[in-house]
Amino acid sequence: MNAERGRTAIVAGAGIGGLAAAVGLLRGGWDVTVLERARELGEVGAGWSFAPNALRAADALGVGEEFRACSVPTEAGATMRLPDGNYLVRFQPDADQALLANHRADLQRVLARHVPAERIRTGAEVTGVRQDGGGVTVTCRDGAELRADLLVGADGIHSTVRRSVWPDAPEPVFQRILCWRGVTEPGAVWPVSGFQTWGRGARFGAHPLIGERVFWFLTVRQEEPGLRFDDDLREVSARTRGWHDPIPALLAATPPEAVLCHDIYDLDPLPSYVKGRIALLGDAAHAMTPFLAQGACQALEDAVVLAAETARATSVPQALDRYDQARRPRTQQVQRMARTDPRLSLSTSGATYRLMTTMTRLASSGVARRKSSRLWDWTPPLSTEVTR
Repeated sequence: MNAERGRTAIVAGAGIGGLAAAVGLLRGGWDVTVLERARELGEVGAGWSFAPNALRAADALGVGEEFRACSVPTEAGATMRLPDGNYLVRFQPDADQALLANHRADLQRVLARHVPAERIRTGAEVTGVRQDGGGVTVTCRDGAELRADLLVGADGIHSTVRRSVWPDAPEPVFQRILCWRGVTEPGAVWPVSGFQTWGRGARFGAHPLIGERVFWFLTVRQEEPGLRFDDDLREVSARTRGWHDPIPALLAATPPEAVLCHDIYDLDPLPSYVKGRIALLGDAAHAMTPFLAQGACQALEDAVVLAAETARATSVPQALDRYDQARRPRTQQVQRMARTDPRLSLSTSGATYRLMTTMTRLASSGVARRKSSRLWDWTPPLSTEVTR
């Protein structure tokens, strides 16, 4: 971006997407400040799995080997079972590709190591945004104001940046899904290769993590948001009573206080991810349900494309326009797919459940591989500033 004197950027949010954006911009020569409302970058969230497209993005950002080092192969993407333990689809080593499972906190630490500590300001909650022809000014709750040439809103599904710049944008949409997540104590249940179990109106999944831990989740159909329980682990155990091994053992090996319970929301498609010198990234732009395991993957792709476009465009607005053109069609297609999947896979209809499981068994893993290829066949744009 040689035509502009300024190459300063503010990134709102120090999650996976925000830190990845900071890493990419720093590699492109930008002076970056990351604002994070939490008081410290601590261990939040649980596990997830990364597909090949996310690993290509991590490689482009220069953190691929470190991502692999804190990950474990999981067969859950191609291993589907019924509650009685019978297989609908079974992972085939010679045909199926294992994903990589990891803990959010581990990936956050990897990315944070590539951002100088003095560039990350914790306890800095963004409360206001305004821009003019020369830059963007961000106001924080403590009264501090920062100004930069570029603002990246990576502050999650309830993004303050999105609300400030697009006040008429639709609010997050509850998708009638409740999700529990947990991580077992190290070595308590091991080894686990990874699987998904489809019940009627419920789906359980498990992924191995480093340190001989196992991440598990249970998603169920729930008509109204806000339902909570006195004992989440007991509730999960009750809803999976009689389900196959090692599900009971995984739950027994999980500290009750460590179980997370969340309603699942996503976003309706936005008409744009950019405005002037401001760009949305990750969940702030295209929050989606977790049923394709692509939320964090798409955020990493966003970060790579943003870094590439800002490295080769002649102005910030031009770079962001190209970023929007590249990212919005793809991410909104993935959004739609992620929203459609649970309408079938979490259906409480007995007829729909029987049809879904029968068709899955007959189709085998070949159909799943073809579906996955549409998600995974993404390659980073060429940019020596990003990939060097």
